[in-house]
Amino acid sequence: MLNAETPQEGAGAVQDFTPVKSADRALDVLEYLSAHSSAGLVELTRSLGIPKSSLHSILRTLEHRGWIEADASRSEFHLGMNALLTGASYVDQDFIVTRTAEALDSLAAKTGETVHLGRLEGDDVVYLAKRESRHPLRMFSAIGRRLPAHATALGKAMLAEMDDDRVLETLRAPLDELTEHTITSPAAVVASLAEVRARGYAVDDQEAALGLRCFAVTLPFSSPSRDAISFSVPYARLDAAREEEMIALLLATRDELAQRGPSRTS
Repeated sequence: MLNAETPQEGAGAVQDFTPVKSADRALDVLEYLSAHSSAGLVELTRSLGIPKSSLHSILRTLEHRGWIEADASRSEFHLGMNALLTGASYVDQDFIVTRTAEALDSLAAKTGETVHLGRLEGDDVVYLAKRESRHPLRMFSAIGRRLPAHATALGKAMLAEMDDDRVLETLRAPLDELTEHTITSPAAVVASLAEVRARGYAVDDQEAALGLRCFAVTLPFSSPSRDAISFSVPYARLDAAREEEMIALLLATRDELAQRGPSRTS
């Protein structure tokens, strides 16, 4: 899907694009392995529709270049070190990650709770940065993890900056049900976003993980925003006053970042 910054005149070029088959297949393998802990030759052939003869060559090339690794029996493959190094470089060089690092540090220090920076990628949210809670009871998450946008406060905050038609185009039914509280109707998600727009922040009430309540606001670096920050807090440490405090901190952080401006040189 094209993001909001893609010029309109470029749409035709994208539609007319014909990928290099071998490169396209190699990327299919990498993307499949990124979504699965490992996969064998038969599974990759069946799932990706790549002939075994071609897949053998692709796997050998990716392994030789360090992008994938094989187990001792050479029957299962998983991502290799170069995938990690490239992903880490992306995060290290990302403008938004750098721009918000101090703000994330401050939010974590003031509250002791888990803080995330996430980016909208299709209909998922990808975690780009995290500050761990100081408490033993906390959310499990990792940089690079993807979660459905409709089930997270981060995702709903960003979806709320789109008009309803675009939200429906972005969400691909059927929507994943992560917990019994997850909203799985696209129409119901769209209806819920009206409240997010009205109050200026989004809430995930056990929709992504049981026992957790999350609050998120978008960042003012694009319109509609592709980035958001959030708190993730176990119910055991929440009350009304604590919730108001964290929402106020998120809103103040967004305002402070907006005042600084989006300059990459600042």
